[in-house]
Amino acid sequence: MSSRRTRLLQAVTPLGWGVAGCAAALLGAGYGLGWAELTAIGWAAAVLVVGALAHLLGQSGHHITLTLPVDRVVAGERVPGAVDVHNPTGRRLAAVTVQVPVGAGVAEFPMPSLAARAGINEVFVVPAERRGIIPIGPVHTVRADPVGLVRLETVLAQRIDLYVHPRTIAIPSMSQGFVRDLEGQPTRDLTASDVAFHALREYQSGDERRSIHWKSTAKTGRLMVRQYEQTRRSHLLVALSLATGDFADDEEFELAVSAAGSLGIRAIRDARTVSVLASSRQLSTLTPTRLLDDLSGVDLTPDADGVRALSRRAAAAVDGLSVAFLLCGSATPLAALRASAAGFPLGVEVVAVVCEPGARPGLRRAGGLSLLTIGFLDDLQHSLARGAAA
Repeated sequence: MSSRRTRLLQAVTPLGWGVAGCAAALLGAGYGLGWAELTAIGWAAAVLVVGALAHLLGQSGHHITLTLPVDRVVAGERVPGAVDVHNPTGRRLAAVTVQVPVGAGVAEFPMPSLAARAGINEVFVVPAERRGIIPIGPVHTVRADPVGLVRLETVLAQRIDLYVHPRTIAIPSMSQGFVRDLEGQPTRDLTASDVAFHALREYQSGDERRSIHWKSTAKTGRLMVRQYEQTRRSHLLVALSLATGDFADDEEFELAVSAAGSLGIRAIRDARTVSVLASSRQLSTLTPTRLLDDLSGVDLTPDADGVRALSRRAAAAVDGLSVAFLLCGSATPLAALRASAAGFPLGVEVVAVVCEPGARPGLRRAGGLSLLTIGFLDDLQHSLARGAAA
């Protein structure tokens, strides 16, 4: 009984306590001074408070279920949701208002008094216009008076997170087109032990004895050793800047997120070794869905690593890189991109993908990196489909 009384007292809003205090003060002053006007106003305020408390009478034992047909969609879609309100008791339940928080908004449904074992189903629509993670719920019932003197909330259903994935596009397999050209160029790095045989040469001080080719040594009378071409590594890096200063506006950033998702998904489906970084955060590449879930939650941050710091971090943390894609906006200076490319080890092909909505697509060399400009997501598909020399 004490807990119920405490809960009812907590349901009184600050406005309710203010009106109750004014009623008491007016009644005291009216009777004490003999002012009929003050007494009448005091009783009116008291009746208003009592009437508000009457909205809390009755039982509240609703069972509410929140459902969504899917919990992952692509930006631009609309998702229907359903709230099923049921009275599991054997008595009639009082009328309530059901509220469903949807992101920063609230979907509200007035529910009439429910008879025993009765139920009502309400449908609402979640506009998933932009990429992100939209929290839906927890659903709660509200019993309140029209003036706002009392408000009693009861949480009755779970919260569901709706992942709004960035829009992605199917790009060519990494075994063909631009990426293949970058990785397929014969390496000129020679080593004493690898797979691809290159040539024989005379033994030099410091060479390993296991590299000696004894048949050639017997024929020439001089010690000859095998020389190999170093095998090209095959590890793809997709690095997305989250620094506010690298993008002119949010539209550029959304294009960059979509490009990063498209590259990462293609590499995962090709069973390539791939790492996806979003400034200082490494995203999951276990499955395309896990990657898109992580990309749903990234956002611009003023103090995030820009492309230069991001490239240094990636070069130190990721081993065996063959191609590195740096995704940024038009606000990133060319000098910063060149410095970023210089931070990677020799032999790593660096491609800066500059996202500028509406810009004319282009691919050119700038110092030690390839500079790929895209104005639409489709431009990424067309550019990667071409060879490096195109």
